[in-house]
Amino acid sequence: MAVAARTSSPSPAHAAPVVEGVRLDPAATRLSRGPLRPEALSPVRSRLTGAMVRQGFRALDAAALGVALVLSVTLSHADLAQLWPCVLGAVMGFGLLPGMGAYIYAPGERMWKALARAVAGTGLAILAVLLINALVPATRPATLSWSLVSLGAIAATHAGGLACVRRWRRAGRLTPNILVVGATENAQKLIETALRTREVAVLGLFDDRSDRIPTTIHGVPVLGDTRALLQHRILPYVDRIVLTVNAAGPARTAELIERLHVLPNELCLFLDAEDPGSRSTTLSWLARSTLSVRGAKARDGRQLAKRAQDLLAGALLLVAALPVMAVIALLVRLDSPGPILFRQRRHGFNNEEILVWKFRSMRTDATDQAGARQVAVGDERVTRIGRFIRNTSLDELPQLINVLQGRMSLVGPRPHPIGMKTAGQDSHRLVAEYAWRHRMKPGITGWAQINGSRGPVNTAEEVRRRVELDVDYIERQSFWLDLYILAMTVPRLLGDGEAVR
Repeated sequence: MAVAARTSSPSPAHAAPVVEGVRLDPAATRLSRGPLRPEALSPVRSRLTGAMVRQGFRALDAAALGVALVLSVTLSHADLAQLWPCVLGAVMGFGLLPGMGAYIYAPGERMWKALARAVAGTGLAILAVLLINALVPATRPATLSWSLVSLGAIAATHAGGLACVRRWRRAGRLTPNILVVGATENAQKLIETALRTREVAVLGLFDDRSDRIPTTIHGVPVLGDTRALLQHRILPYVDRIVLTVNAAGPARTAELIERLHVLPNELCLFLDAEDPGSRSTTLSWLARSTLSVRGAKARDGRQLAKRAQDLLAGALLLVAALPVMAVIALLVRLDSPGPILFRQRRHGFNNEEILVWKFRSMRTDATDQAGARQVAVGDERVTRIGRFIRNTSLDELPQLINVLQGRMSLVGPRPHPIGMKTAGQDSHRLVAEYAWRHRMKPGITGWAQINGSRGPVNTAEEVRRRVELDVDYIERQSFWLDLYILAMTVPRLLGDGEAVR
């Protein structure tokens, strides 16, 4: 499916993105609106890929053709023996739709053109069924009903599909966002192609020569140098960072890769390639023209399975935990003054700032939003009920809501507070690969937690060990590994009496 962003309406030059309902300071983000920026910036965790949408719409078409079969029997009062041409037509129609381009919704395309392709694919199957109808008159009542119902059903699903695609594009959920490093000829070629096809959104450029190059390239703003990129608040919204440095400078390329390798975003190197022809899309051309240097590879099937696992298991666990949560909420309220729940900003997927919920386990006057002081043995800040719910991890039950919201997962690297310190130093500065643990949604439990890295990390070695375990999980993640971690969480939790929480 072709995916792209449409040109957005004018807005202030330095409109700032919103993170978890909080509008960021425009001066801090320095994000100018270029011609390719969507109307809204959507975090990568909520991004939809063309493959996901295509498979979803194919499933809807299968359901629509199935409903048409049922209705054809009901309307024509035909018996099952007369239904075989309709079954054949449904299978043919389902197979013909992709070949007719029924799932290619080009940016700015009129709805009637997209519907015409879908109707054409279904129409060929209907013609085959009507031919059978002419040769086998006994099947006529069922085939006539099926032809009308299936045509209407497919037209309705694709009209709804096109409306959804347009809404997702406006919301920035269906458009891969990229940043470009290097204001070179390759960068110009990439931006020109993106402007022509509108299938990727180039949010901005970064170049260490920002004081010697134009402020924009084809309207796409130069946002600063690579040092500014490392600290930029746009990164949680960026799917890929593309290095477009010239091939003649391998030393410079290696230097940039080394400098940017600390980021969780996928990092790609643009290779010299011919400009895509009129039949080639930006996405396919960009895939052929870039080499992934490092970063977690997106696997649509695995992502969908993990999200389905989170929704199903998370909903069941939340329902089962509601009585326990009600009791804990009452005890927290009776134990000490203050709110029942504690909200804290933590690192999420792709370094996105997310709000994480917990039952309050500390005195209100000792709240540590930044995690500057980690919990120690006999910590006087922890309340009486707080010690119990922390040792049993029951304080984290509200995070099931974060899972259902899509900000967290049941299994993944634990989300650390923003600004967390270890031995008086920023934890993220102790390990160069610290941000790599943000290449996946954070989890309520994880590979590190069932392997002994649970609770506070008090030394650089403990931080390094946790990062190693988290990165190991990200590289190995699978549906079955997640089930194993979930199954081992409770027994490891009960047998881990020495962990400080």
